[in-house]
Amino acid sequence: MPARTQVPVKEFKSLLEDTFPDDTSLPPFMVSTTRGFLPRQEPLIELPSEFAALEDILQQLPVRKRDGTPGLLAQGRLGDVVHESFPNLIDAVEKYKDNQVVLNALYRDYSFLASAYLLEPCHHKYLKDGDYGLARDVLPKCISLPIVKVADLTGFQPFMEYAGSYALFNYRLLNPDEGLNYDNIAIIRAFEHGLDRTSSEAGFILVHVDMVQHSGGLIDGAVKAIRACQGEGNHGAFRDGLKQVLATLRKINATMEKMWGKSKPGDYNSFRTFIFGIASQSMFPKGVIYEGVSDKPLSFRGESGANDSMVPLCDNLLEISMPDTPLTEILKDFRKYRPGNHRDFLEWVKESAAAVGIQDFSLRDPQSAVLYLLCIDQVRDFRWRHWCFTREYILKKTNHPTATGGSPIVRWLPNQLKAVLALEVKVIEKLAEMNHVTKEVEQVREIVERQTLSLEKEERKYCEERKQ
Repeated sequence: MPARTQVPVKEFKSLLEDTFPDDTSLPPFMVSTTRGFLPRQEPLIELPSEFAALEDILQQLPVRKRDGTPGLLAQGRLGDVVHESFPNLIDAVEKYKDNQVVLNALYRDYSFLASAYLLEPCHHKYLKDGDYGLARDVLPKCISLPIVKVADLTGFQPFMEYAGSYALFNYRLLNPDEGLNYDNIAIIRAFEHGLDRTSSEAGFILVHVDMVQHSGGLIDGAVKAIRACQGEGNHGAFRDGLKQVLATLRKINATMEKMWGKSKPGDYNSFRTFIFGIASQSMFPKGVIYEGVSDKPLSFRGESGANDSMVPLCDNLLEISMPDTPLTEILKDFRKYRPGNHRDFLEWVKESAAAVGIQDFSLRDPQSAVLYLLCIDQVRDFRWRHWCFTREYILKKTNHPTATGGSPIVRWLPNQLKAVLALEVKVIEKLAEMNHVTKEVEQVREIVERQTLSLEKEERKYCEERKQ
């Protein structure tokens, strides 16, 4: 093979090892090798006293409150309470403009209130006849002004996001001395029954937190692999990086499997209503007017697992190319619904992997190529599990055509999964040329062939049923 040329790669300077948990001037979400894509410190649980009214309405909001009694959403009274008595706390927000931890908690809490307020009518319509109907299309000043302000100060979109509000900044440790493990976490804010940590809503959120706690290994392994590819390259160091990525992906996939037991398929659609976005949704045909902010309707994508950074990191590191389709354009649009530091890191990984030629370097050595294949196969495994969840939790339960983020529910995941399967075929063929088809490689080939056929059959079935 031709000699490799020296390709210098700049370091990602804001990658943390020490996460400075007591520093409130730094954004809570900064990529680290220790906490990965989780916030630098445990999320703020209770708001400062200036926001007592916000704290109170969020405690009263869930369908079932912490004490087990019906809340405002159960009674269909949230909108009335907002209109009658909820104050505009924009001046109090200004007081904390330099405290990023408080600002992120305010972003979480105002986004919960905004989603609950807008989608409350849809919740009751869905319970009545299985249809969502129309949401409210004007967000009052007492919510719109603060959420836009905190979004501007934190770099989020002024609508609920996966990391900053619904999932990764929405957990608390039951016993701080025991650290982060599934049995020691509960959620802070909820729409339905999530304040009961054994509920399906709590399980849905907490399994995601549990998965992301492993993400530091992905980050550390990815950086090691990129560094090892520079110049002439060091296959030993490169394989060590890929081994770390592979081991971490296996942990993440094993954790993901908990979802079946922690969040029941039959329960999902009862709280899913509140995580829909505005974009491409029938509930918001004209968008939403943010009162006092814009006279023109605004539109944002909803909370979605596609906002998570772990699999996109692997896509970028392993140079998994997506097809040139409108669905991939939606995938690109999801990038802006991540914390700014996460976006910067993922872009750095993508540019660096391309600069050093991760895929080409992997396929120059049989052992490296096998590890590369196994890493891709774990990405396939993750996406296949996600497809199975979508099939059982959503496709078999509702005919609503779009996912919470506004993507077409049937064709969205197959778009990405097919790209992974195609790359696996390419790598397996390369290993055959190298006369290095091991038992492990053969097992991967069998899974790829079986799932390729199964995916085509299932996608065709659901598209025909839904006339898509």
